[in-house]
Amino acid sequence: MTRTLSCILLSFFIFAATGTTVFADVASDIDKLSAKSTNVKIAAIERLVASGEPVVVAVLTAFLEGNLYARKADGKIIIGKTISGRFTVSDPLAGDDLGAVKKAALDKIRINNRLRTIVRGALGGLTLLSPDKSQRLTAARDVFKSQDIEVITLLEKAIAKETDDAVMVEFRRSLAAVQATNSEDVTVRLAAIKVLSEFTDQDVRALIASLIGREAPAETGAPENLVRTAAENALASIEARLKIWGYVASIFQGLSLGSVLLLAAMGLAITFGVMGVINMAHGEMVMLGAYTTYLVQDLFKTYLATYFDWSILIAIPAAFMVAGLFGVVIERCVIRFLYGRPLETLLATWGISLMLQQLVRSVFGPTNQEVSNPTWMSGTIEVTGGLDLTYNRIWIMVFAVLVFALVTILMKKTAFGLRMRAVTQNRAMASSMGIRTGWVDAMTFGLGSGIAGMAGVALSQIDNVSPNLGQAYIIDSFMVVVFGGVGNLWGTVVGALSLGIFNKFLEPVSGAVLAKILVLVAVILFIQKRPRGLFALKGRAVEG
Repeated sequence: MTRTLSCILLSFFIFAATGTTVFADVASDIDKLSAKSTNVKIAAIERLVASGEPVVVAVLTAFLEGNLYARKADGKIIIGKTISGRFTVSDPLAGDDLGAVKKAALDKIRINNRLRTIVRGALGGLTLLSPDKSQRLTAARDVFKSQDIEVITLLEKAIAKETDDAVMVEFRRSLAAVQATNSEDVTVRLAAIKVLSEFTDQDVRALIASLIGREAPAETGAPENLVRTAAENALASIEARLKIWGYVASIFQGLSLGSVLLLAAMGLAITFGVMGVINMAHGEMVMLGAYTTYLVQDLFKTYLATYFDWSILIAIPAAFMVAGLFGVVIERCVIRFLYGRPLETLLATWGISLMLQQLVRSVFGPTNQEVSNPTWMSGTIEVTGGLDLTYNRIWIMVFAVLVFALVTILMKKTAFGLRMRAVTQNRAMASSMGIRTGWVDAMTFGLGSGIAGMAGVALSQIDNVSPNLGQAYIIDSFMVVVFGGVGNLWGTVVGALSLGIFNKFLEPVSGAVLAKILVLVAVILFIQKRPRGLFALKGRAVEG
């Protein structure tokens, strides 16, 4: 018992003595920051950084910002700041407030550009030990970019203390980058390259490629350059994985584009596919939905700022009602007189589209309007290989699925859907059965327009809200409907996703503009073979 107690006391005194020594060294180096020699100051900064003491960050920050002073009376280094009109000072080590003093009693410690550069680099390295996770992640990425061998000791110390898995991965990546670039030990470099080969991103790929460029190939008969060989193998492995993730990224982007096309084309599948009306004003229904979202957000910002994140949930039904009402008015005032004359509906709705665009320009102006993402739709999911899945596009995919499900239920499981299909297949018979065909026409056109308005809500989260918003999607929407099969909702889904993915796989090869042209040509050739699209459906347009 006595022996155990003696060991504990001895350990305590050793620890206390060691801590006191380290603390004294830090205090001594802080005092040297007031030296006249720049080289003395640089050496003191390097020792302060190597100590890893938390107080060093505050001291060097004050030094960089010009808030470090030496007291004339005793030469003590203190931090001074003007707070509420009073110049107060504090102890850099203990952090104790030393009260207000007159600046005349202090000498400001000078800093030049050379020292500023060194201190900024030192602070970047010291944030590796910050209690803030985001600061540690940022510091690790900065180290990866700089590959400064001076911070390797601090980085190893940070790795020994780190408990967060995500930060640890970044620390390992940065340490391997520094070692692979700067180490003179071939074994260390080979181990570092092996660690780097586990990562799949463009930055690591560029680093490995630069290592290969620095290493000369082995001459005939000479021993193999192990570092170059390891780097070449690592580069081949990384590029193979990047290629796979590139395909995954293209699929995601294709599904994202497909979901946008689906939302824009779903209403058109009803107005054009089911009713046989070539509605060139369909894009303006999308635009009205986007501007409704803008108005709802503006009201929330003004009167309900606390609940702004939920404004989009109000904007969805509001956009459906606004665009749907416009659709009903257009059908009752214009379209109902033009059934069976598709060319005339095309010309009439084109004129309506121009009128709606001018109306919006007169009310809101010709410039883009700002529509913000709610916090739960902001940000990205970083996967690997440069693949970032944005929350707003993920939510738009989910929204497209929900809208499609609701429209399918409405069409297949409700009395309105039954009446709509009856009028589509045989208007005279439906009328003889007591179905108000005029009312069904108006509600069907309003439904298609309302769905387009909800598409505008989604598009406002990823595109500019302007009077020309809908024009960018009207041609693609018609292509989707025709390709999938006129009037078939499932055909619209397949058509939208197929064209979206096909377009995104073509873009890296041919460019965005040529990719759209190739998609259009492919659809035209396909329609030559299957004029009724992928999934044919009997409807009013087909009967004619």
